[in-house]
Amino acid sequence: MKKIYTLAAVMAAFALQAQFSVTIQTPADFKDQDAILYTLNGSKDVIVTKEQSKNNTWTFKYPSHYMGMMKVYFPGSNNTINFISENKNISLKLDVQNNKVKDIIYLDEANELMSKQQEGSQKKELILPALAQIKEYYKDNTDFGKALKTEIERLSGTSGSIDAAQHPFISYYNSNYSKFLSNSSDPAKKVNQDEIINFLDKSNDMLESSSLLRPVLVAYLNSGGNTNVAGSVDKLLDRLKVETPRGQTVLSELIEIFDVYQMDDLKTKYLGLAKNLKCTINDRLASTLKSNANVEIGAAFPNYKFKSPANTTAKSIYDVKADKKVVVFWSSTCSHCETELPKLLEKYNDLKSKNIQVIGLSLDVDKSSYTKRIAAFPWVNDSELQGWNSSYVDMYNVHATPTYFILDANNKIINKPEHVGNVLEYFKLK
Repeated sequence: MKKIYTLAAVMAAFALQAQFSVTIQTPADFKDQDAILYTLNGSKDVIVTKEQSKNNTWTFKYPSHYMGMMKVYFPGSNNTINFISENKNISLKLDVQNNKVKDIIYLDEANELMSKQQEGSQKKELILPALAQIKEYYKDNTDFGKALKTEIERLSGTSGSIDAAQHPFISYYNSNYSKFLSNSSDPAKKVNQDEIINFLDKSNDMLESSSLLRPVLVAYLNSGGNTNVAGSVDKLLDRLKVETPRGQTVLSELIEIFDVYQMDDLKTKYLGLAKNLKCTINDRLASTLKSNANVEIGAAFPNYKFKSPANTTAKSIYDVKADKKVVVFWSSTCSHCETELPKLLEKYNDLKSKNIQVIGLSLDVDKSSYTKRIAAFPWVNDSELQGWNSSYVDMYNVHATPTYFILDANNKIINKPEHVGNVLEYFKLK
C-alpha cells in the first residue's frame, strides 16, 4: 500500500509540473467578466475553458503539455488576444480604451520574444522595400541619408537565431514560415511539392497547433498549378494515409479549403472519401463531417435559439411558422450583402404573400452598425454580435456572407442558393 501511495504522489507531482497557467490582467475600467481560452487544431479554434474575472485578472489552468498558438476571447466586448504557449506560464497585461484592447504587454519571455520577432519580420517584409526605394533619392552623406542607411542595414540583418532548446515553438514556427510561406523572389529558395509533402508527413505535433497547416496546404495546391489539383491531393493523402490522425486533419482542412474557394467537385469528392472511412475518426475531421451533414439538401436544419430577436416573438428558428423560410447569414460590413439584401427587401412583401418568411442571422460585431442596418429589414433578425466567433458559423458551415438556405415547413433544407437572384428565381419572383 505504501508503494502505491508513493507512486501516486510521484504521478501527481508530475501532473503539476506539466500544468501551466495563463494569466491576463486588465485595467479596472475593463467591463468584461467572462473570458474563453482556446487552443488551435489546424485552422480550428478549440475551446479549453471559460473563466470569470477576479479583480480584473483571469487565470486559466492548462492541465497538460501544449506548444502552439492560443487565444483568449472576451465575448462581452468582442475582444480577441493571441499569444503562444511553450508549455510554460504565460502572463499578459492589456492596455484598454473604451473597453477595446489597444495593446498587449507580454510579461513572459516566450511571448515577448515572439512579439519582437513578428514585429521585425513585418518591418522587413513591408517597410524594407519602401526604404530601399526612398534611399535612391537621398545621398549617403546627408543626415537623412545616413539614418536611412542605418535603418536599412538594421532591417536587412538577421534578427538572431533562436535557441530551439530554449524556445522550441518559436524556432519551429519561424524556420518553417520562412521556408514554406515567405515571399522570396530567390528561385533557389522556392520549395517543391515533394518538400512540402515531406514536411507535412514528418513534422511533429506543433504543425497542428502552429497556424501553419492551412497556408502550407494552400501553397502546396498552388505549387502544382490548376491542371490536376485532384492528382496533387491524392499524392499527398497517399503519403500521409487518411486513416492516421495527421491524414484526417489534412483531409478536413482540404475539404474546407475547397468549400471556401467554391471548388464544389473537389469538395464533393473528398467529403465522400471522408464519409466512407472505416477507421476511428479524429475530432477535427468529425467536426467537418458534422457541419457539412447539418446543411445537406434534405437534412433537418439544426434549430437555433434566438438571443435578441427583432420583428418576432418567436424564440427559435423552429418557432417561426411559415410554408417556406429563407435563412440568410450576412453582415453590415459585407459589400456583397449591401448589394444583395436590398433586392431581397424589394420582394419581401411578395414573399410574405406566399407565406415565406425571411430570417437574418448577422455576423456583425458592432451593435450600433447592426441596429441601424436592421431598421430597414422587416424580417426576423438576430445576432450574437460576435462576428466569426458566433456559434452558428460552425453549426451551419458558413464560410462567406451572404449565405442562403431555403427550408420547408418542417425545417428541412430544400435549396441552397448561391445568390439573391437564385432565391428570387426559386420562388418565381425574379
